[in-house]
Amino acid sequence: MMKWVSRYDLLPLERYRQQRAAGAALYDPDSDSWSVYTHDSVKRILADYEHFSSQMQEHPSEEEPIEGSILRRDPPKHKQMRSLVAKAFTAKVIEAMEPRIRIIAEELLDRAAGAGYLEVVGDLASPLPVIVIAELLGIPSEDRALFKGWSDDLVGKDYTRYLQCQKEMTDYFRIRIEERRVRPQDDLITALMQSCMADDNGLSELEVIGMCILLLVAGNETTTNLIASMIMCLESSPELYKELRLDHSLIPGTVEETLRFCSPVQIMERRVKADMNWNGHSMKEGQRVYTYIGASGHDEHVFVDPGKFDVRRSPNPHLAFGQGIHFCLGAMLARLEAKVALSAIVDRIDSLQRTGDEPLERLESDMMFGIKQLRLKL
Repeated sequence: MMKWVSRYDLLPLERYRQQRAAGAALYDPDSDSWSVYTHDSVKRILADYEHFSSQMQEHPSEEEPIEGSILRRDPPKHKQMRSLVAKAFTAKVIEAMEPRIRIIAEELLDRAAGAGYLEVVGDLASPLPVIVIAELLGIPSEDRALFKGWSDDLVGKDYTRYLQCQKEMTDYFRIRIEERRVRPQDDLITALMQSCMADDNGLSELEVIGMCILLLVAGNETTTNLIASMIMCLESSPELYKELRLDHSLIPGTVEETLRFCSPVQIMERRVKADMNWNGHSMKEGQRVYTYIGASGHDEHVFVDPGKFDVRRSPNPHLAFGQGIHFCLGAMLARLEAKVALSAIVDRIDSLQRTGDEPLERLESDMMFGIKQLRLKL
């Protein structure tokens, strides 16, 4: 029988440890870029928008409209864009979504029960956030498969598909925006479209499209990987899973520990705004800085026994949702979806046992961490 791959085989923990030990920032002359791996360095750079810019392009282009989203904008544009979308992600709004998310999760598990097994990624972790973000945006159910394919391409390694899927999404959202001009609806696309017409400081159409693309991938891919990774970690910790079934109060801590242990977003990019000395390193204007969030979550100077999956870990100051003004708008929604998904699973499945001898495979993405599939007995 094939040896099953564990979560430890998929995460480059030893390499991250060596890189953290090498210093606060490592320079790569081939790419003229810097990489930071320690918790302190990642946290400081992500929060320091005055010296490290999120903008890789001065203006968004038709080729890469996602560059015009809040992910890639600095103040004051960032503040304006965030205020428009933040209304859809308040605590009150997110809490009101819980019953609907529970219904979706239960329906997905009911469907899987008919097959006699649960393929965690395809049956639950992937469709749940796709349905939720599609409903928020106001996208027809028949287009959800398109959403999933596009979000996979956005975080994959194929640059040609990365650009092509943005072209396809631009065409798609232009049609949806035009529809909302004629028939406004109670959804995010309408709210963003109406901001274009608000005043001279409103968003451009390309910026609205960029926001829609970001919401699609941020509200889908990251949560999919969070849920799948959480079940992966629990599958290899049967005693912990037994505890969870008896004590649901451990569920929030399980979500947080998964975010630390295998952060869905592994790397975030920044650009040096001007020549400066940072922590004894001479950084030059225009150089790229790669912050390794995945490595920061295993920094032994911050986390006791970081290689242990400890759902009771407190405090747990992971950086999975970023830091500072770019802290993830959808953090509350992602946490809620993960908690609901896990609650539904522990209520239905006595123990997590994989079927067959299929090994775990990591997604082909440097930026994201996730698994391709995980099939469990029902």
